[in-house]
Amino acid sequence: MEKKVLLAIDKIVIQEKIAILLAFIAGYTDAVGLIKWKTYVSFMSGNTTQLGTALGRGTIEVISSSLCVIGSFVAGIYLGTCLSVWQRQHKFSSTFFIVAGFLIAYSIVGYYYPIPSYGSLVIIGFSMGMMNTIVTSVGKQNVNTDFVTGTLNSLAKNSAMYTMSQSAEDRATYGSNAIRLLILWIGFISGAFIAPILLDMLAKWTLLLPAVLLLIAAFIFPISVIKK
Repeated sequence: MEKKVLLAIDKIVIQEKIAILLAFIAGYTDAVGLIKWKTYVSFMSGNTTQLGTALGRGTIEVISSSLCVIGSFVAGIYLGTCLSVWQRQHKFSSTFFIVAGFLIAYSIVGYYYPIPSYGSLVIIGFSMGMMNTIVTSVGKQNVNTDFVTGTLNSLAKNSAMYTMSQSAEDRATYGSNAIRLLILWIGFISGAFIAPILLDMLAKWTLLLPAVLLLIAAFIFPISVIKK
């Protein structure tokens, strides 16, 4: 029984670390997309707002780019979820390598040949959608590593429940969840903060950073542990 408890704790710790890393990558990549193509590649709420506004104004370019990245992101989540279910049955995970491979290939091709903005949005949006399926919960708390609104919503709710709960056990759970969600949010904003700095330094190799981080994570963390 004690061994099972320790394994559960270890699993949660791994999920926390991976979720924070993925939030950092999502914030970083999203900021790069916003700076380079004036479009979010991870934050689909913003793109949906842009799409609705563009439809009202008849701005074809914005409509096209928004639909392009939203469709690619949804396709990435769909394929990533199917892959996750299949991998759960086979006790391994390759999503880290697939997403990293897309970003590395994109960077290499983009260094030698100009990639149209729509092509960039499709590739990166799809990659972020797939990445979104890697970690969907930390312990019993559902998380979304690139959906900041949902993170803040859950953070506020857990904080409120921590304040109002009369049970010490419940307060500990809600407090722990609130801290995790706060760190997740900090991870996202940290990635967005550093993106403009590294974009100037790395130029066409900017997206190699998230690719390298994903590969490092795949080798450091026992990814199979997060598979239910």
